[in-house]
Amino acid sequence: MITVIGSLKGGSGKSTVTFNLAIWLAMAECDVAVIDADPQATLTDALEVRRDEGIQPMVERLEARRMDDRGGLEARDEVLIDVGTASMDNLRQAISIADRLLVPVQPSQADIWSTQRFLRFIDSAAGRHKPEVLGFINRGDTHRAVRESDEAAAALVSLPGIRYLRPRLSQRTVYRRSFSEGLAVFEQEPRGKGAAECNALAAVLYSELLV
Repeated sequence: MITVIGSLKGGSGKSTVTFNLAIWLAMAECDVAVIDADPQATLTDALEVRRDEGIQPMVERLEARRMDDRGGLEARDEVLIDVGTASMDNLRQAISIADRLLVPVQPSQADIWSTQRFLRFIDSAAGRHKPEVLGFINRGDTHRAVRESDEAAAALVSLPGIRYLRPRLSQRTVYRRSFSEGLAVFEQEPRGKGAAECNALAAVLYSELLV
């Protein structure tokens, strides 16, 4: 399956999400590869740190030009593509070959508006090919008194053309710290709240691996 992690908003956490899911899949003994189609190459940086530190399992990174070979990508169990608006050509191409798109949405009205625009962009880029579109709250509030995450989730549920996923990733320092060290959040703090959140998201996305 080819899963694109993308959005029109910069700083939405696409690379961190891609990295954590890729490591989770590798631990599940999937034949997984990633494509860093974002010129900022943040995902590539994290994978290089992981390789330099000799951390296992490692995940293979493919060049963005490999998106031209959909058949070759489909030979893998899973391919994750991290892409944003820094390369609109890469974004359009990724959408055109995706089986599904995973959209991290931060808890703000601006991000909901951006998601609406992204859904229209997906329709234009996908053409007759219609990938499944999934959205979830990323970098959500951790304080119960703050309601922005719930409000954003309610708005996301109401958007046509996207399926809302209930697991949320919160705004936690451990995500930034683990990523910078080439570690998945569940490697850095296996019993932490971030690990539980990430595992819950992976369980929804890859439920067939848990049977």
